[in-house]
Amino acid sequence: PKPDWTTVEHLMGEGLKSTFPAAALLVRHRDRILFHRAYGWIDPERKTSPVQPDTFFDLASLTKLFTATAFMTLVEANRAALDATVRQIIPEFNATFIPAAESANARIDASQVTFRHLLSHTSGLAAWVDLCQEEQPQAMPEPHLVAPALRRRRLDALLRRPTFVLPPGKSVLYSDLGFIILGEAIERLSGMGLADYLNKAVLTPLGLKRVLFNPVASGVPRHHIAPTEFCTWRRRRIWGEVHDENAACLGGVAGHAGLFGAAADVTALGSLFLRHGAPLLSAKLAAEMTREQARSSDERRGLGWKLHMSDDPLSAAFSPGSYGHTGFTGTSIWVDPRRDLVVTLLTNRVYWGRDKRAITDFRSRLHRTVVNIIDAFAEKSS
Repeated sequence: PKPDWTTVEHLMGEGLKSTFPAAALLVRHRDRILFHRAYGWIDPERKTSPVQPDTFFDLASLTKLFTATAFMTLVEANRAALDATVRQIIPEFNATFIPAAESANARIDASQVTFRHLLSHTSGLAAWVDLCQEEQPQAMPEPHLVAPALRRRRLDALLRRPTFVLPPGKSVLYSDLGFIILGEAIERLSGMGLADYLNKAVLTPLGLKRVLFNPVASGVPRHHIAPTEFCTWRRRRIWGEVHDENAACLGGVAGHAGLFGAAADVTALGSLFLRHGAPLLSAKLAAEMTREQARSSDERRGLGWKLHMSDDPLSAAFSPGSYGHTGFTGTSIWVDPRRDLVVTLLTNRVYWGRDKRAITDFRSRLHRTVVNIIDAFAEKSS
């Protein structure tokens, strides 16, 4: 018996009218792709260039999953350790200073931060700081044109004086800064640029040809890339350059954001964990990434991955052992080992603006619908 996907088609049609102008959805179940379709237009105003299943989307924070996996390949090779301090690899990351929040006499020793803290968002680092503050908007070039020396200067400013708001290990605070620093650590540990190491250690072994930084500079035609919003700071529609401002100021290559990818390639990364890490990681390290490392009132964290919570609209429909991630641009992946299921939704929901409510509601409805279809299908098959 075949699952009935007409409800999903209807839901995606609704999403096109209200939430995003372009989307690709892939559902993989028991090693089979049950559903893989694209919706909308690259140019929604003129309705030109229909979106294809292999269209590139700005992955935003789904980049963090690739960065985390790349770091874990270094752990696998005994070139890095989860509980080593960041300072062991980045010696200048050693300031003790008053954090941005908390009492005036509170001090934080950055030398206590470990890579496990960065990966589980328990470093106490601020969620975000502006790395581009000296940049005049009209002078902001496309990311691949940022001078390497300027990228270095911006990174060094972050590394030498990172902004903390909590002591390390105290609680979960989702932080882009932690993954920017993790990307820098990967470069120092591997002796390669982040993009080159990611290619060598993750993308090439998995056969992923449609995941990359700075797609336009790499020769991808713009009509193969879903555009994002009109950026008032950069004064242009963001199309083929990273939406995230800090990633743009770092040349489009960063540990927290910057990758563009197609739905099949993002799904392949999720499927790696259904195979217990093979061929990149041992089953032990793959399990370490997807087990609970830290918990707060509203989220549970693995290493890189966000973990299931029954009252979280994103993950409530899935099994308790499931895990996934979202991206600000409107991307998401969720992996359910009990069902042997991966659901990847790539959209450009920021095309119309940054209000998150519509995409949050849409993901919740989509996930419930897909899980109901899969469960009904499994019941009929058994």
